Amino acid sequence: MSRLHRAGSALLHTWRASLQVRVAVTTLVISGLVVVLLGFVLLNQIRDGLLQAKTRAATVQLDFGLQHAEDQFNAIDQPSQASVRGTASSVVSDLAGRGSDALNYGVAIVSTTGGDSASTADFSPGESIPAALVRTVAREQREAWAYTVIRHRDGTREPGLAVGGPVQTDTADYQLFYLFPLRQESQTLSLVERTMLFSGIALVLLLVAIAALVTRQVVRPVRVAAATAERLAAGRLRDRMVVRGEDDLASLASSFNRMAETVEHQISQLRELSRVQRRFVADVSHELRTPITTIRMAADVLHDARGDLPPELARSAELLQAQLDRFEALLADLLEISRHDAGAATLEAEPIDLCGLVANVLDSAAPIAVRRGCAVEVDVPDEPVVVEVDPRRVQRILRNLVSNAIEHGEGCPVQVRLRGGPGGVALTVQDQGRGLRPGEAALVFGRFWRADPARARTSGGTGLGLSIAMEDARLHGGYLQAWGEPGRGSVFRLTLPWQVGGDIGEPPLTLDPDLRRTADDTVPEGVIGG
Repeated sequence: MSRLHRAGSALLHTWRASLQVRVAVTTLVISGLVVVLLGFVLLNQIRDGLLQAKTRAATVQLDFGLQHAEDQFNAIDQPSQASVRGTASSVVSDLAGRGSDALNYGVAIVSTTGGDSASTADFSPGESIPAALVRTVAREQREAWAYTVIRHRDGTREPGLAVGGPVQTDTADYQLFYLFPLRQESQTLSLVERTMLFSGIALVLLLVAIAALVTRQVVRPVRVAAATAERLAAGRLRDRMVVRGEDDLASLASSFNRMAETVEHQISQLRELSRVQRRFVADVSHELRTPITTIRMAADVLHDARGDLPPELARSAELLQAQLDRFEALLADLLEISRHDAGAATLEAEPIDLCGLVANVLDSAAPIAVRRGCAVEVDVPDEPVVVEVDPRRVQRILRNLVSNAIEHGEGCPVQVRLRGGPGGVALTVQDQGRGLRPGEAALVFGRFWRADPARARTSGGTGLGLSIAMEDARLHGGYLQAWGEPGRGSVFRLTLPWQVGGDIGEPPLTLDPDLRRTADDTVPEGVIGG
């Protein structure tokens, strides 16, 4: 059964993937149906023509036989049973003697009054002449014919044609019948059938070959265009199609080449713009470091001396220090985002125990949790969960998720869970704060996105943390997901493969806190890199 399933799948794939195969198979089916229909009609016409010709020849032979029989019976001077019987036998002998190898017919004279009958010796008239034909001739006193099966005295049978008519005489009441075998007609019809069968098969195969050839001429440029498009998508922007002739396919190739040139030009412009943008960000960040360093030195002096300053100046020094910290964090995040955008971000992967990494992150987030009055509950396995990751990037992801949960948890407990399974490693961070409104799970990973724009950032976030976390997860071959409902809090799940770039199956931790598997959990909003 599996072999049949694989064969069926392979045929279905071939049918869907090849236009040439579909056209050839469609031509085969349609032409086959047309040839069968035409063959059926032609065979019926030929068969009817052969039988009609045979019937006309048999009728002509019957007319002669009836006239000869009437003449012989009317020539009897003194009718008697013996003379009538002898005349009947003589008529049968005379008429049968007129037959040739081509005709090879049988003759029978049948008495309608129960008298003696006469026939040629090679067939049985009682079994070969249809009773309905005999009744028709006797009742309507006219010539008639019918198809029959001729039964020879040696036991063989063959299809035949029976014709008969009444013998118009005063001395006897007889009916004359001819039995014509249809052997030659059957052989002719069989020859025609074989000829039409082989001719039809040859015609269908020829049509399929023509259709495949014509389709190939049309499909080949399309395949060349598809291959060229694949090379363009792979970055080989200078590849072009070869233009041959001046037909529609040549016009397609010319249009495709013009499109490729336009795309190459636009991509070159975008690359140059991206290069200028990255250079601008790098130059700006580099140029900003010098004044920031100077401002930092002055701010540190003011911050250290704030005890000797008036209250309003001391407060200003504290605000300056906090905003400089935030500005430096924002500058670092912008540089990190620019590295991801440029594809310059790299991994320094090594085997790390995620349990220890989670403990380090929670230790660093403890002051924020104490300040917010939030308890952090940890649920990790007792045994180490060793995963090949970049510890700096994964620690940054966890730190971002935990700090966001503490900030938006509104003082409620935050739960951190870690599990490993065949589908990979999953870590969830759940808070019980305001939650996410419908549709926000897909927006929460946007840059500078905020659920409530009017709400201040009390922990000094830059608005790029989740975007960078998403890119870091994708860089490992994993993904980051979000779930939330108003009033029920939110859950963020990080799923990573055991090795960088490895396969990921069903995560060992559910995204829904109520453990309800739904379609949104299977393909949730905000899935990045999965």
